[in-house]
Amino acid sequence: MLPKRSYLLNAAYAWVADNDMTPYLLVDAEQKDVVVPTEFVKDGQIVLNIGMSAVRHLIMDKEAVSFEARFSGKPMQVYVPIRAALALYAKENGDGFVFPYEEFNDEPIPPTPSEPKKGFQLKVVK
Repeated sequence: MLPKRSYLLNAAYAWVADNDMTPYLLVDAEQKDVVVPTEFVKDGQIVLNIGMSAVRHLIMDKEAVSFEARFSGKPMQVYVPIRAALALYAKENGDGFVFPYEEFNDEPIPPTPSEPKKGFQLKVVK
């Protein structure tokens, strides 16, 4: 079964954003493949503002959360595997979701094959 964390993360993000609040993502910065600004990591964790005004090119899928942001004026590509996302909450009131413990398979999730596109065929007419 696919882990439910990515689904909960997307729902929590939409809920916080729909309420005009700022979504903060709590990350376990010590997990494998996490790319975050290490100078802001405290006790092995980091809180990231993932609001649309703070990030560019936000992608939240079944594998990870990734985006571009500036930290102390320096641009950085951030990558947080889903297993490293611990919670998502609103900055303004702290309301949100702590994600339940789950077992994660380290193998990448294979992409779902798409059906071949049906389109026009060209013929040479003389």
